[in-house]
Amino acid sequence: MIILKSLLDQTLKGLRVKIIARSDAKGVEGIDKMIDRCKAYVDAGAEIIFPEALQDEKDFEKVRKELSCYLLANMTEFGKSKLFNFKELENFGYNIVIYPVTTQRLAMKNVEDGLRDIYANGHQNNIIDKMQTRKRLYELVEYEKYNSLDEKIFNFSTEGHE
Repeated sequence: MIILKSLLDQTLKGLRVKIIARSDAKGVEGIDKMIDRCKAYVDAGAEIIFPEALQDEKDFEKVRKELSCYLLANMTEFGKSKLFNFKELENFGYNIVIYPVTTQRLAMKNVEDGLRDIYANGHQNNIIDKMQTRKRLYELVEYEKYNSLDEKIFNFSTEGHE
């Protein structure tokens, strides 16, 4: 840990970077040893701790009580942790929450359903209403901002692309 702290001090001097340290030691060594490990990470320069595989309120509260740094909660579906909403996590004292695979799972479920429908019916006419429109996609990615870069080549507009 001393080498890590020295490296961080030299490498990150003047940069606006936060070091996140993740520990999944709870499953192997128990929560107390995981907390000890997290304290060593903080001593080495970590500013945010990501304690993995906490199971319930008791685990989340114990980690918060023992650590005085920023805490990150992982709310991945089908994991070991009970799924709490962000207000509950905030009340436990957690500063950051991630949903690392949620959007991918949502998207892939809809892709799977759509492909099944196309396979069954031979067309996508029955699922058009479930799709994001071109206009909405372009709004989300702020597509027209790219137009200022490309105006000399092509003048793009989302009008008429509902």
